[in-house]
Amino acid sequence: MLARLLAFGRLPMTEPPPLGAGRFGEILVAFVKTCKTPLDASQRMRTRRHILALPLILAVFAQGCLADYVARTGGVRRSYEQYEHGKAIEKLDSRAEQSSTDEDSRTHPDSLLYLMDRGMILHAAGYFEESNAALHEAERLASRLDIVSITEEATSLTTSARRRAYRGEVFEVLLINVYKALNYAALGNREAALVEVRRAHERLRAMDADERKDYHRLAVARYVAGALWEWAGELDSAFIDYQRAMEKTGDLEHLAEPLLRLARQTRREDAYAELLERYPDIDHEPLGANEGQVVVVISGGLSPVKKPSVRNGEQDLLALPYYQRRSWPGASAGVSIGELELRAVTVTSVENVAVRHLEDRIVRMIGRGMAGVAIKGGVAAAIGAITKSEELALLAFNILLASNRPDLRSWLSLPAEFQLARARLPAGEHVIEIVWGDETTRHSVTIRPGEVSVLPLRFY
Repeated sequence: MLARLLAFGRLPMTEPPPLGAGRFGEILVAFVKTCKTPLDASQRMRTRRHILALPLILAVFAQGCLADYVARTGGVRRSYEQYEHGKAIEKLDSRAEQSSTDEDSRTHPDSLLYLMDRGMILHAAGYFEESNAALHEAERLASRLDIVSITEEATSLTTSARRRAYRGEVFEVLLINVYKALNYAALGNREAALVEVRRAHERLRAMDADERKDYHRLAVARYVAGALWEWAGELDSAFIDYQRAMEKTGDLEHLAEPLLRLARQTRREDAYAELLERYPDIDHEPLGANEGQVVVVISGGLSPVKKPSVRNGEQDLLALPYYQRRSWPGASAGVSIGELELRAVTVTSVENVAVRHLEDRIVRMIGRGMAGVAIKGGVAAAIGAITKSEELALLAFNILLASNRPDLRSWLSLPAEFQLARARLPAGEHVIEIVWGDETTRHSVTIRPGEVSVLPLRFY
């Protein structure tokens, strides 16, 4: 029977219908029609078995019917992407309250996403302290979720991947520390920012130990760390992080200025000679007594969104997602400070990292999906054996497959990429003008002698 169930599992559709409708509704309608047909004694006995088994089927199906976080927070993202950050937070908190009515918010499968989205929206709004409060809770929760629950994994195999708590992708968890460091830097709290740099370094070392792919080691994490080490006067550490950022980015363009300057200051003669040959036109004289620096960190564009894969009008037995890129201006931001005009440099594409990360996970996802389908087929076959009804086994299998939808969750409030610009400026107040697509904004920054000011900005 199990082989027949697996062969029966491919149903034509243009896209996966919402749970509780479409496919599931059609199956139940057919079942109810059979119950209205006049029956003899043996048929009545079979029908009673069907009715007794139906609550079990529905109970298993209900476990896969969690409201989708991505769909539920669509209004939040629309407000966020229109710079209506206050409305976005109100909507997000309202959705969180609704979803945690019957479930402890600390154990809800989407708790980490809620905290990360809250932290990102508050960061974009310039509420850096409040953003760090949410991101701090997100980091703590991510650490707890790192311990896999065997019960939760088993439950998700028989229901839906969305039953599992969202743990965050490895690059997403690293970005929690990056944004916390940016928040502290924007608040002028250098020591707290360096704490986040050290935590980010711990994650990067863990990636090395786990032999993670190189693209996980986000260049933006290294470059921001370099700027903060330089601010603290730790020039050796600053040079190392700047250098590693360059290795991952390829060409830092004008962002290579501190590499040249620090290579000479720390007497790295061979490295200095190589850098000078590569960037002969970058002025890198030591900072003057009345000079400081500014690093503009632009979180730009919209991160890609996961979609369910549907081929030739049919949903596969295995529910696999793919990433769809979203539209945004796509060009480098223009940065003007007085007469100085710069073009921001892309140091990390979150789009590319997310797509490659998912591609690398597909084989594991297929293996897990095959196990889930086999288990669901076994459950359906057991129901058929108990009720002595192949029809009910098929009904059970289709209901279970209706919950077999891919996990489309991700940290959607992240940018598509990180663009950076930096400048040496005389101490005092300065106005920085940013041109992003059709938008032009102005931002004030205070430059102090010998210090590095960090200006984080969000554009969509």
